[in-house]
Amino acid sequence: MNRRNFLQSSALLSASAFLPLNTLSAETLRMKNIGIQLFSLPKLLDQDFEGGIKMLAQMGYKELELFGPYPFSAESAKKGWEQAGAMLGFSGSGYFGRTPKEVKQILDDNSLSTPSVHTDLDTLQTQMGKLGEAADILGFTYAVLPAIPDDKRKNLDDYKKIAEDFNKIGEEAKKAGIKFGYHNHGYGISEMEGKVPLKLILEETDPNLVFFEMDIYWTTAGGIDPVELLEAYPKRYKMMHVKDMKEKKRFSGDGNDMSQWMELFPYMTTAGDGVMNLEEIIEKGKKAGVKHFFVEQDLVSEPKVALKKSIDYLKKLS
Repeated sequence: MNRRNFLQSSALLSASAFLPLNTLSAETLRMKNIGIQLFSLPKLLDQDFEGGIKMLAQMGYKELELFGPYPFSAESAKKGWEQAGAMLGFSGSGYFGRTPKEVKQILDDNSLSTPSVHTDLDTLQTQMGKLGEAADILGFTYAVLPAIPDDKRKNLDDYKKIAEDFNKIGEEAKKAGIKFGYHNHGYGISEMEGKVPLKLILEETDPNLVFFEMDIYWTTAGGIDPVELLEAYPKRYKMMHVKDMKEKKRFSGDGNDMSQWMELFPYMTTAGDGVMNLEEIIEKGKKAGVKHFFVEQDLVSEPKVALKKSIDYLKKLS
């Protein structure tokens, strides 16, 4: 256990000693620190990072989740992001041109924390030490893979190999003083060769080394009820991406390619404005061990309006 984790654990144990058991249980289930995945408003942050962070804090967000690449990220991730950014119309990511210490100061000034960051597979496999160093400065606990590369999930054997790789990454993350997480996307939710790949990953990874972040939108689009998944795999999910769906939609195919994801982007909406039973999903998430709830509306067109509506709705549930 490194110094950061020791201090955090000691503080939590000291505080809990003075709380009645019923109070501690209620605190555990309460969603006090609603978060935001920064891919919801990258263009705004690209133009005015400090102003965007201040806006989120004023809305009431307490946690945020960064997305890569970062200055230390693998070159493959940086090159891929150059191409993606050119198509999306912005280039900012990671620290948005600042040092990690500068980012930490901006967050501190706005009473924000970052318990989780997204990064790519190559960086997780080659730069874990750098991720650990970043965690020491920024204070994050989880380094999360948001998507498995296309060429590493073509068949069920690929997914078995990925599960093995995840265990290795989780072991290296533990040595670096952080935790490895996997965020599901549109693929791997439909049955493949008689098995649901996402469930295979859940079942063939070490619960002490590999943690999960549920994207309830893509899970639903793939045909799995988030509540059923949380019940079937309690304590595996530590984070959740919260978004809503204008009307119940499924992928046109197996959800394995980006074209199918893009078809469903128009149905993504502000939390509380859609048909998903967010209250039930979030309550089940709390009981199943989810600790961090991040609003995510990918590249939402009016973040000042949409993200405020989402947190106002979620505050009523917490």
